[in-house]
Amino acid sequence: MAKRVAIVGAGVSGLASIKCCLEEGLEPTCFERSDDLGGLWRFTDHVEEGRASLYKSVVSNSCKEMSCYSDFPFPEDYPNYVPNSQFLEYLKMYANRFNLLECIQFKTKVCKVTKCPDFTATGQWEVVTQREGKQESAIFDAVMVCTGFLTNQYLPLDSFPGINTFKGQYFHSRQYKHPDMFKDKRVLVIGMGNSGTDIAVEASHVAKKVFLSTTGGAWVISRVFDSGYPWDMVFTTRFQNMFRNSLPTPIVTWLIARKMNSWFNHANYGLVPEDRTQLREPVLNDELPGCIITGKVLIKPSIKEVKENSVVFNNTPKEEPIDIIVFATGYTFAFPFLDETVVKVESGQASLYKYIFPAHLPHPTLAVIGVIKPLGSMIPTGETQARWVVRVLKGINKLPPQSVMIEEVNARKENKPSGFGLCYCKALQTDYITYIDELLTSINAKPNLFSLLLTDPRLALTIFFGPCTPYQFRLTGPGKWKGARNAILTQWDRTFKVTKTRIVQESPSPFASLLKLLSLLALLMAIFLIFL
Repeated sequence: MAKRVAIVGAGVSGLASIKCCLEEGLEPTCFERSDDLGGLWRFTDHVEEGRASLYKSVVSNSCKEMSCYSDFPFPEDYPNYVPNSQFLEYLKMYANRFNLLECIQFKTKVCKVTKCPDFTATGQWEVVTQREGKQESAIFDAVMVCTGFLTNQYLPLDSFPGINTFKGQYFHSRQYKHPDMFKDKRVLVIGMGNSGTDIAVEASHVAKKVFLSTTGGAWVISRVFDSGYPWDMVFTTRFQNMFRNSLPTPIVTWLIARKMNSWFNHANYGLVPEDRTQLREPVLNDELPGCIITGKVLIKPSIKEVKENSVVFNNTPKEEPIDIIVFATGYTFAFPFLDETVVKVESGQASLYKYIFPAHLPHPTLAVIGVIKPLGSMIPTGETQARWVVRVLKGINKLPPQSVMIEEVNARKENKPSGFGLCYCKALQTDYITYIDELLTSINAKPNLFSLLLTDPRLALTIFFGPCTPYQFRLTGPGKWKGARNAILTQWDRTFKVTKTRIVQESPSPFASLLKLLSLLALLMAIFLIFL
């Protein structure tokens, strides 16, 4: 059984990994190359090597009820979508609450992680670290890699003819911090992910002109969803997930497109995705349509050529003068401290069982946490991964034979559509609820809805029809949290507490009462059809 565990990185997944190790009686040592915890969520005015970088205005894309640790809700007075400074404070509260800081060695870089000479027998690893110019080596029974995948910028300059002749300024979005640099400039942002869209919108407030170039388009949604509810509390429910996965993919694709266009018609704004059969991560931005309709942001196709002071877009003969180009072209990920024989990254993916364990190693003593893109929050995903991993390290949970793991890894890499449910465009993308439930089942922590329907029907219905908040993952099994039930039943109270800052007296309507009664009858009928 593993005892001493090295954890690389003190971001959201690293903190969860420390806590999970402590809960299972393991001895974690976390190595963090910077001088503080938080990883991605710690803003600095400069870019730090080996650490994710964010800009001053970043706000979470997943609301606080959906993106908290499963046994540690955000403070009630936090906004539903959390600015990065408050998110960092939350992480520090978490670390203090569970005494995680004493396990972290700050300003310590992990230089190399290699198998010990007797690895075949022991499964142990040698970890070489560097602090203040001095290297040290230590032996660990296991290693959990929590470095994320937003540290290595992807900058395909070869795909932009003439970029070397450009006399203006260009840089990757990783370098962006404040919009002041765009004042009175003509700005081109290339890439329509969340970062690219945010930067284009921010630039539009101060720049002379802003272009947003996209090759394939994207669905854009607002954090404010149906009836003003947070988008992910509406979209990410067990009922909706089961419903989507039971329908043929073309029907799901049509329903998604219809829903996305209910805010605004994406075709009229030049945004509609070219490939609508495979789902890319939707762009979360509350302002982009307003910027487009007021002419502050102009959507353009891909770049044909870059000239000294201008660019030419495909299918558009006119040259557009440009002063600054921002490449929001995404990231690649790598593990420079690991040999390729341990984890090899190819085409933006690695051969990891359940996105976690290298399938070919004879001992499951190295795990990668957080290298996955679920259509949901990363905090509960990484935390659930860590909960499963520590039980594998202890020998409580066993992995299947290598041949089975390798077969599953290869199947995920091929990313063949099943014909039902959502079809994801990248192998790292996965169905959030389905994936979490796989891991929870492995540790006997998945809530049993049939049993709950008999013993606690109110809770069962809230779990099934309501948002799939992380508290559900702590109702049973190892790590059970006694506050989970109450947290689930009061999740909407916390959501509305920070928006209902002015009390409004609503007069009761007979029609509304009748509608509620009919809705209740429909709900009971749905339960009958689903559970019986």
